[in-house]
Amino acid sequence: MSLIVKICGLSTRETLDVALESGADMVGFVFFPPSPRHLSLQVARDLGQAVKRRAAKVALTVDADDATLAGIVDALQPDLLQLHGHESAARLRDIRQKFALPVMKAIAVETPADLAILSAYVGVADRILFDARAPRESTRPGGLGAVFDWHILENLDLKIPFMVSGGLHAGNVAEAVRVTRAGGVDVSSGVERTPGHKDPEMIRAFIRAARATEELMVR
Repeated sequence: MSLIVKICGLSTRETLDVALESGADMVGFVFFPPSPRHLSLQVARDLGQAVKRRAAKVALTVDADDATLAGIVDALQPDLLQLHGHESAARLRDIRQKFALPVMKAIAVETPADLAILSAYVGVADRILFDARAPRESTRPGGLGAVFDWHILENLDLKIPFMVSGGLHAGNVAEAVRVTRAGGVDVSSGVERTPGHKDPEMIRAFIRAARATEELMVR
């Protein structure tokens, strides 16, 4: 089984092309003004058209309302909506029905108790993304370079696919996959020179390292 590799927070044609040429399975675009990776709808439209179905397009939003989502869907034409806020299971259900798109719910993880909410989402979400819980004073829920204890997910038996994010980079992605047995990995800050500015060689290195872990998934 192939590991799904997602490069998130892309904002330029150069880094998008590098991600696609290096074999990313998903390319993520952020629509959240407090983030240094936030895109305007016009930039999103241009980048989305450049993907040309070489990878799945993912739109990341945080507690977005229907009007905001409608504008994003129109501009990007995403294949997947990543909901990274406090969206309830009922809200996920409404979004899936209204926009006819699969959804990936981000779950913030700090302790094993954070997994208690999973049962509410498993019947609604198409995929789960586990991310490190942001500090209380943070203005955004992810993309902070924080790592959580992957052992919290050890032996996790979910009925839907899940991915891991939070502080991943080329040097630790193999260990993250080994411990969690996740079907996918998601990186943003781990391939950046400075917040919001992706580094082409770091993208290439991450994807190479992630692909090298695929043998772990079939053992």
